[in-house]
Amino acid sequence: MTDLAAVKAALRTQAVETPSWAYGNSGTRFKVFAQPGVPRSAWEKLADAAKVHEFTGAAPTVALHIPWDTVEDYAALAKYAEERGVRLGAINSNTFQDDDYKLGSVCHPEARVRRMAVDHLLRCVDIMDATGSRDLKLWFADGTNYPGQDDIRARQDRLAEALAEVYARLGDGQRMLLEYKFFEPAFYATDVPDWGTAYAHCLKLGPKAQVVVDTGHHAPGTNIEFIVATLLREGKLGGFDFNSRFYADDDLMVGAADPFQLFRIMYEVVRGGGFTPEVAFMLDQCHNIEAKIPAIIRSVMNVQEATAKALLVDRAALAAAQACGDVLAANAVLMDAYNTDVRPLLREVREETGLDPDPVSAYARSGWAERIVAERVGGEQAGWGA
Repeated sequence: MTDLAAVKAALRTQAVETPSWAYGNSGTRFKVFAQPGVPRSAWEKLADAAKVHEFTGAAPTVALHIPWDTVEDYAALAKYAEERGVRLGAINSNTFQDDDYKLGSVCHPEARVRRMAVDHLLRCVDIMDATGSRDLKLWFADGTNYPGQDDIRARQDRLAEALAEVYARLGDGQRMLLEYKFFEPAFYATDVPDWGTAYAHCLKLGPKAQVVVDTGHHAPGTNIEFIVATLLREGKLGGFDFNSRFYADDDLMVGAADPFQLFRIMYEVVRGGGFTPEVAFMLDQCHNIEAKIPAIIRSVMNVQEATAKALLVDRAALAAAQACGDVLAANAVLMDAYNTDVRPLLREVREETGLDPDPVSAYARSGWAERIVAERVGGEQAGWGA
């Protein structure tokens, strides 16, 4: 039997980091549909993020993206966040939106471009120093479109050299999280295409280098929970970028495409000892046609629901069924937990912590959506690439 009090206690500790860029105009590369009330600065993004935390109680940090969230005084930005009840989280680098990066960034065949990319990453560590952020999150769009375009092995050497320089710059308590994506925008070969490549580089770098698993960055049919279990076993799972995809890309709300997969992933996190602050739960989503703040609130709730179900798995019964080879009984234990309606449990958790049991409705009643539409007039809205 599962101890409900222990489940509630664990749920009260859960923290999901929201991404600053999800509050701006963002979405597909074909068309981004602007919405009224969208933030025009990093400061306004933080104000919106604070509302998500206010109503969920589970989103205490906000990831920044550089240069999209560049400000003159990062210490002041961190103070502004804290005054609103949130903190600055991971610093995400951007080495994919400059014309010089057409053939790659840290893997580029030209030393000048590689230097430009590494200098940007080092500036991101400087920002971490100013904000008190723990994690530097790296995703590289580097790759090639045609066989023979560049030397595959040489590009791995360049990647390793760049990562080593940035790793050496990390301070005490700081980490490097290396993300992977099996394709896009490179069509022939991507330089960090899978968890094995990311793991190999992180293993060589040392304990401050960890792999981040973006749930949308896998080929159809990939067993993501196996990857999670393996990285946890090796002590190399640094965090998640939560989102969903149906065919490709990865911008949809977490749990939208396959909530059962999210449950399976979260079970391996719980089972493998990953439900700790050492494994960062982060959203990486772009909301193109849906209202942004309610979508982020719903995403946080989706993670909470999958986690609650994972915590409800009767692990003793599961272990017993597995030990005697009872395939159907073992599967039934997992399915019983997954099919449990955990929404009443989460409503209780919220009420016991002084929150409204229905965060989406509470936000709708707050008047914040109407206020930002009225106040955020003029200026340039933040958006994909700004």
